[in-house]
Amino acid sequence: MVHTVPEGPLLPAPISAPGTYTISDIRAGCKVTMRRPIPGGGEEERLAEVLSIRQKPSPRNASATPSKAEVDPPETANGSGDSVTEQIEFFVHWHLFNKRLDEWVSATRVVLTKDLEWPRPKAPPGTATTAATATATATAAGSPAASGTATPTLTHPAVTKAATPLGRAGSVSLLKKATIASASQALSSPSGIGQKRKEHPDDTMEEDDGASIVSESVGDGMELDGAESDDGSSVVPAALDPRFAPTYMGKETEIEKLRHSGSMTQSVNEVQRVKNLNRIQIGKNEVEAWYFSPYPVEYAYLDVIFLCEFCLGYFPSQFMLGRHLKSCTLRHPPGNEVYRSKDETSGEEISFFEIDGKRQNTWCRNLSLLSKCFLDHKTLYYDVQPFLYYVMTTNDVHGCHLVGYFSKEKESAENYNVACILTLPQHQRKGYGKLLIEFSYELSKREMKLGSPEKPLSDLGLLGYKAYWMEIIIELLNDCHDDISIEEIANRTSITQNDVMWTCQQLGLFKYYKGQYVLCVTDQAMEQYKRAKAKQRKRIKPERIIWKPPVFSRDQLRFGY
Repeated sequence: MVHTVPEGPLLPAPISAPGTYTISDIRAGCKVTMRRPIPGGGEEERLAEVLSIRQKPSPRNASATPSKAEVDPPETANGSGDSVTEQIEFFVHWHLFNKRLDEWVSATRVVLTKDLEWPRPKAPPGTATTAATATATATAAGSPAASGTATPTLTHPAVTKAATPLGRAGSVSLLKKATIASASQALSSPSGIGQKRKEHPDDTMEEDDGASIVSESVGDGMELDGAESDDGSSVVPAALDPRFAPTYMGKETEIEKLRHSGSMTQSVNEVQRVKNLNRIQIGKNEVEAWYFSPYPVEYAYLDVIFLCEFCLGYFPSQFMLGRHLKSCTLRHPPGNEVYRSKDETSGEEISFFEIDGKRQNTWCRNLSLLSKCFLDHKTLYYDVQPFLYYVMTTNDVHGCHLVGYFSKEKESAENYNVACILTLPQHQRKGYGKLLIEFSYELSKREMKLGSPEKPLSDLGLLGYKAYWMEIIIELLNDCHDDISIEEIANRTSITQNDVMWTCQQLGLFKYYKGQYVLCVTDQAMEQYKRAKAKQRKRIKPERIIWKPPVFSRDQLRFGY
């Protein structure tokens, strides 16, 4: 295990006063005030934490060789050239805002007349006064930094040697081979501004595989496995020009590459992914991506990525999508239709399709890629074979249009009836979320099991489930004139006892009466129930479900059957 800063008690965050820092000094982990557009016009100044830094993506037809003006941009009087500022973008998290609002912003929106807060350092254990403490105190006091920079530095006793030569003997891991192969093509790779490079004290042709580079944006107490060399060498600053990718990439460059390009797996314990897509056009709707999704790196940072709404294939241009639509014959999800119902009032027809991840591997993977753009609390795996997907669509003369879906494990040890659930943003706040939840519980009733969604739930998922549980439980209590227990409520609704008790506690339905706890529907809970019923939400008609619980043999549940 390795940390960029030794373990110890937290020190006060160093503060740089206005005028003592420039745009080029800002690095990942800093908190700085930026201008943010607000709805209805105008701007506001809000504190933002910088999560990553990159050079502004160049046009696809731009020259591969940078000009001399790009390599040596002109500087202004304050030390930060206008051209430099225009070429840098920060991925920021707005203070007190939801993570889905994180976005890439131009460096021109930084307010240099406000204080800059540096990442909070940690003091070495057992040391009362350290160089880090002295530097933090000097910076907080507003003392000028050497050579025109205000970046606080940590002094280490290790002697810094030259970096390991690029040409070296020994075996190279598959990940390193992949990064080496892609380095020659990554002329516009993510920026290395503000990164720290980990170097070896001995300049030899052999290098330990554990030698690596650690990204500063994961320096908040997070541990990276296999990142420390045997001699415990120190961390020293190293500037990387993003327009000239190195032939060999160490741990830090690998992490930064994964942070932006990704793979089909995500380890939230190792690195926090930066949103790589801007907007997605699916059918007639264009929506903004919320979170990172591991689409191929060629599609990252395009203005719009185009999806076929039937096969969910992705394309970088409208022309390529139109050419695909001429040959795409799919007009509904590739599975068995298990439910169809038409609303007599609105004339809307809704269908559910059951899709086996083993039989429709590519389609389910494309669905998982799309859903990851709007789900942050789920880990996405390349393997979709252990799951069944239940896709909800609205039907018209052109076909069945995707609205939302939920997936469930073919064999769940925890009796989860939902592994992942999503309503696409363009169809939210229309009652489709509760319809998906209700359908999952109707399937649990057919299986004669109690079901619960897989934890943790996203913020919107928790709100949807809480509203559904509240409505179903209070409706059952109103219709029941006899004594009823928690266990009986669970058996009638297929909601687990833990979820029933949690909902009752949230609604304040437990009352202590004559030496025992009883369920009592309060006026406030009844008022919430009446408001929910007044919306006349869509409901599942159980008699329209044509479905039997699938039975899988042991060989079928095995990977790669």
